[in-house]
Amino acid sequence: MPAQPAPREPEEEMEAGGDSEVPEANGELEEDREREAGQEMIEESGEDHETERGSDLEESEAEEEEEEEEEEEEEEESSEMDDEDCERRRVECLDEMSDLEKQFLELKEKLFRERLSQVKLKLDEVMAGRAGEYREPLAILQRNMQQRTEVAGVYRELCLQVIRHKYDCEIQGALQHLESERTLLFDAMKTELLDKIHRLEEDRQSIDITSEWWSDEMRGKKCKRRSHPSRPERKKKAPLVSGPYIVYMLRDIDILEDWTAIKKAKAALLPLKKKADNRQQYSARCEGGTLFYEGERFSKGNTILLEIKDDSASQAVITAVSTGEVWLRRTNGSKTKIYVSQLQKGKYTIRKV
Repeated sequence: MPAQPAPREPEEEMEAGGDSEVPEANGELEEDREREAGQEMIEESGEDHETERGSDLEESEAEEEEEEEEEEEEEEESSEMDDEDCERRRVECLDEMSDLEKQFLELKEKLFRERLSQVKLKLDEVMAGRAGEYREPLAILQRNMQQRTEVAGVYRELCLQVIRHKYDCEIQGALQHLESERTLLFDAMKTELLDKIHRLEEDRQSIDITSEWWSDEMRGKKCKRRSHPSRPERKKKAPLVSGPYIVYMLRDIDILEDWTAIKKAKAALLPLKKKADNRQQYSARCEGGTLFYEGERFSKGNTILLEIKDDSASQAVITAVSTGEVWLRRTNGSKTKIYVSQLQKGKYTIRKV
């Protein structure tokens, strides 16, 4: 704090009041005294301040030491209190943890029992068919089953229809093959029977001629025997022949036998030639799913004109070519199976449209 002038004593005030009436010389002396007194007062106040500061420092140092001692004591006391508090808190925490574990186990057991009861109820609903989670997928499965059953039924009907069509085609092909083979057999037997009839007629004619000649010869011999032995035999006149002629050095019976043998051989060879001509009149063969007929090539999908013997021509499409048969589909939707042998014999003829 700033130094303040010391209060004047009452005596000095009274002196100052009494001397106010002194002359100016005395006034200067008084001013000098006042100055000196002021300096002394200033010096005294400075010394007082220094002593006060020193005492204040000593007091502050003492207070700091006391505070430090108090803090150390408090720290010691607090350390002892902290250990006790820690031990107490540790025990409390362990108790709380054990309580929490017990509560957790109880909750866990309770949740397990509740979950088990829910699962049992859901299982009972599923077994009874009342659960929504079971009924919705079951309905979807039933719809899928119905759809698949319908599709399987349609597929079954289509398969049966295809099998029926194949069966009808096989039956039709077998009937056509039977008809063609029967026709061929009938023609062959008819030809053979006609040939036999022709040979029998020729044999009958030759036998008639031989028998006539034999009867004439026998009659001539009988007549000669009955005639008179003394009658001379008449000589036969030589036949008159005009133009070129052939003189046979054989007897008539030998000529007849040779002529009969020639006719028989000719009659036997004639049906064989006819059969050979009828067996393969056309060139037809199947190789690798392709039909080669009269130098032309036919394969699956070709449109042809089918000509049947003693019937009108019709248009058809080749549907399949196997080793010895050809399947055709006509314009009316019917299927026909022809054999390569029938094409070779000329019963069927085909050509491209």
